[in-house]
Amino acid sequence: MEKALEIFDRLVGDLLADEAEQPVAEYIPSAKLYDRLDLKLQEDGITAAELEASLKDLIFTTPRTATNAFFNQLFGGRQDKAILGDLLSVILNNSMYTYKAAGPQIGVEKAVLREICDRIGWDAASDGTLAPGGSMTNFMGMLMARDAYNETTRHVGVHHRMTVYTSAESHYSTPKNAAFAGIGRDNVRKIATDAKGRMDTAILRETIETDIANGLHPVLINCTAGTTVLGAFDDIRAASVVAKAFNIWLHVDGAYCGSVILSEKYKHLIDGVEEVDSFTLNAHKMLGTPLGCSLIVVKDKQHLYDSFSNDASYLYQTDHDDFNLGKMSLQCGRRNDALKLWVLWKSVGTKGLEAIVDKQFALADVARDYIRNHPDYTDYSVDDSVSICFNYKDVPAEKLCTLLYEKSELLVGYGSFGLDTFIRLVTINATNEADDILKFFDTLEAFVAKHADLFQAQQTELEITQNSS
Repeated sequence: MEKALEIFDRLVGDLLADEAEQPVAEYIPSAKLYDRLDLKLQEDGITAAELEASLKDLIFTTPRTATNAFFNQLFGGRQDKAILGDLLSVILNNSMYTYKAAGPQIGVEKAVLREICDRIGWDAASDGTLAPGGSMTNFMGMLMARDAYNETTRHVGVHHRMTVYTSAESHYSTPKNAAFAGIGRDNVRKIATDAKGRMDTAILRETIETDIANGLHPVLINCTAGTTVLGAFDDIRAASVVAKAFNIWLHVDGAYCGSVILSEKYKHLIDGVEEVDSFTLNAHKMLGTPLGCSLIVVKDKQHLYDSFSNDASYLYQTDHDDFNLGKMSLQCGRRNDALKLWVLWKSVGTKGLEAIVDKQFALADVARDYIRNHPDYTDYSVDDSVSICFNYKDVPAEKLCTLLYEKSELLVGYGSFGLDTFIRLVTINATNEADDILKFFDTLEAFVAKHADLFQAQQTELEITQNSS
């Protein structure tokens, strides 16, 4: 173990030093991956030196998600205390299904979940659990909604045509989860949004009324706290009025931006969250913990037991159910994802987590101010969002983002809303500073200037295609 840790220490030291000079890793086309890297597995083992060299080549060519040039996904950066917690969870290697296997680590998870429930404003009947990602926690919310509608479903299967309601801008996992839950993709109603990307609750109500009139059975309204493109927040309080009117489970997908629950300045964006039945957030997004750290909490923990508990005498042999977390989880064997968040929270306090969240909005304001004060940019952003959407000099967003990636300059993605397609810059990395955001624009502008001929040829080709059609 000591020798392995020595290798780890050298590799990490070399990586951090190289990241400081080269924030974007070497681009390897997928078609050339197995030619560029030695990834084959052989019959005989290799020496420690050979292994270290192979690992170094691998990690040096892996996308660098923690640098000031990564703006591509809804995570980024490194919170050092969270990494400490994650490393310790690997060394300890506890599984979180029983107190016998995890001991005080069960208390760590329960302490984190209790704090989230308290901040929502729920009483002692509330609780939660963790899962590998937001898709999974949203799936758990849907299963509880399905079972709450008809408690026999978990025994005899789905025997009503159930319907689910979600924003047209919501996460792509909702139709998948409906398929897994036996509800069916075709029974997901994608509700139109307003001009700022928020679900239209008037249309939501009308759609539910129509479905009920047609003999269908609404079971879930899914609100989003931070849509994947615009970063918009649905009106939870308005949706809760609709949910109560029809006795429908209300779930909030806060995987992206649900961590605003920790910010006094921005928690108004999820006003009404105390009225919902279930709520999720991903600490590996806004709070910067290593992947993955996805939480789901419910107002009434009995729903967790009803949907996910199953007795197993070979497993649950000591202590009561509150400390045998496998009885309220979709999984059996489950790694300790709570420790990384607990160590971070313990070290910086709630005020420190609040500062992490608030800084992302401050960085977003820096980016929006820059865009809105430069005539070469077209702004598509909404305020109070950590997603900044724009185009530069009418250069096609898809082409620009792809070339920035292939030339190892920046990692940033693009998205669409309505008829517009644009670059989507996310300021989710709270270890960045304002200068890093301004450097992003400097790099982008210099890149476009350097490759002006290429972009002009692309635009000419596009115009010819449009004219001929």
